[in-house]
Amino acid sequence: MNIPIVFEDDWLLVADKPAGLLSVPSSGGKSRNLTDILNQDAAERNLTYRFYPCHRLDRDTSGLIVYAKSRQIEKKMADAFRARQVEKKYIAFVHGKLPAPQGRISSPIEGKSALTMYRKTGERNAYSIVEVSPLTGRTNQIRIHFKRLCHPLVGEDRFAFRKDFPLRAKRVCLHAGYLSFKHPETGKMLVWESPLPEDMKKFLATH
Repeated sequence: MNIPIVFEDDWLLVADKPAGLLSVPSSGGKSRNLTDILNQDAAERNLTYRFYPCHRLDRDTSGLIVYAKSRQIEKKMADAFRARQVEKKYIAFVHGKLPAPQGRISSPIEGKSALTMYRKTGERNAYSIVEVSPLTGRTNQIRIHFKRLCHPLVGEDRFAFRKDFPLRAKRVCLHAGYLSFKHPETGKMLVWESPLPEDMKKFLATH
């Protein structure tokens, strides 16, 4: 598969998704996506279960994503996400210099409450490096919230115009680097970290 698997047991699988790959099938169903790749591999190995995504990452977003091996486990994970019992942290590069070392963005998305916490961990001439913790799971939440903060993500071309900013990147600079939750069956606390992918490391080294 050439997809890094960072954890797997009888109930769950955690993959490190590369940027440029959809998490789930698109509306047309023709695009290559991680869910289909995992399930095709499972079928080729004659496994008796399927993989069900417990959350999603944008095509451009790299990093940690959780799959359940049954509908029952998927439901338990969905309950954990709704109850905010899953801790997620992302690394993002955002245009400009943030006015404060840390902050809170509370702004509804499509009529639903959305809350994002952030902490600045570094700064360059034209952008800031930020650790982001979304406390809700709205679609494109991080990208939308930082656009509303007037500091869109580097590489953003959906919620901001690239021509308005001097920096260029081949994709949105967003990486799901930390994931933690209590195992839905064993009760054990699980923690994973994923290092920055090579393209974001290269961006840091050259900008």
